[in-house]
Amino acid sequence: MGILKKTKTLTAAEASAFWLQYQGDSMAICVYKYFLSIIENKEIKPILELSLQLAETHIRKITAFLKNANFQVPIGFTKSDVNMNAPRLFSDQFLLFYSYIMTVHGITAYSLAITNSERSDIQDYFTECTISSKELFQKIVELFKNEPKYSSVPIIPSPQGTTFMESTGMISDLIGDKRPLNSSEISTLFFNSKKTGFIRSLSLGFSQVAKQEDVRNFMLKNVKLAGKDADSFDAILREDHLPIPEKWDAEITDSTISPFSDKLLMFHAGFLVNAALTYYGASLGSSFRSDILVNYLKVFTHETEAGAFSYNIMVKHGWFEKLPETIDRKSIVNKTKK
Repeated sequence: MGILKKTKTLTAAEASAFWLQYQGDSMAICVYKYFLSIIENKEIKPILELSLQLAETHIRKITAFLKNANFQVPIGFTKSDVNMNAPRLFSDQFLLFYSYIMTVHGITAYSLAITNSERSDIQDYFTECTISSKELFQKIVELFKNEPKYSSVPIIPSPQGTTFMESTGMISDLIGDKRPLNSSEISTLFFNSKKTGFIRSLSLGFSQVAKQEDVRNFMLKNVKLAGKDADSFDAILREDHLPIPEKWDAEITDSTISPFSDKLLMFHAGFLVNAALTYYGASLGSSFRSDILVNYLKVFTHETEAGAFSYNIMVKHGWFEKLPETIDRKSIVNKTKK
């Protein structure tokens, strides 16, 4: 990417994308530095090193974009948010699974940022992020497929000829006479089970090490809700005798010494909750059985509740770094009146 020209303004969408990516990547630097301090598997270690390298590169480039636009650079997370001397909280296999899930989130965010950006240099930057993350994702999947806990999306047979739906099945789906799951429903149910199970396991680990009581209670609540939601996806898959994703609770050690600040724990949990809401919303639009729609509405409510709790806790402790806002016209007028 060429040298940035002087003083280029940012749209709200561009500023938001940079701000959120800075927060996420500064958190990722803390997380992957800790992971590298505990990793033993020599095949997984290069994945973590590349993930750290990408996050550090992103921070440098985002900072350049923001400063070039005379825009404030967020604080994000620093070395004070990670304890490099903390003992192992996660197994090596969980570190790989973590990298898999977070890379999926990154690619999704970069794709959206490309289409929301107007400046070509910013589009180019997020395209670079997408390509490098795609390459990282391919490395993760190739390695992950050799792990015993890797869960592959179920395979389905090819249709024999073209057929069309004869009815919506709205009533029958609710009372029990359900048609088989289609490919889109299987895909979203399986992925959401995998991702929601990840939230449960990560929250379980965080609940053991959180220092603040309200943070610990939030994580325990998240374990319960995410576990219930993942089980609901699994139950639908099992009805059609389909496999379900592996669970990862057993990959959390019994350590009670936190590798991260409570601020980082809460931000990470809040990030995953918001991401889950996005995926559940998309899944609603690609599911056609009424019982599945009802289930997504229920888990969507659970995540909305969790999101509100996480936001309140972060604001209470002064951990929530406010996103850039538009000009407060009302405040200006009120000051003028005085």
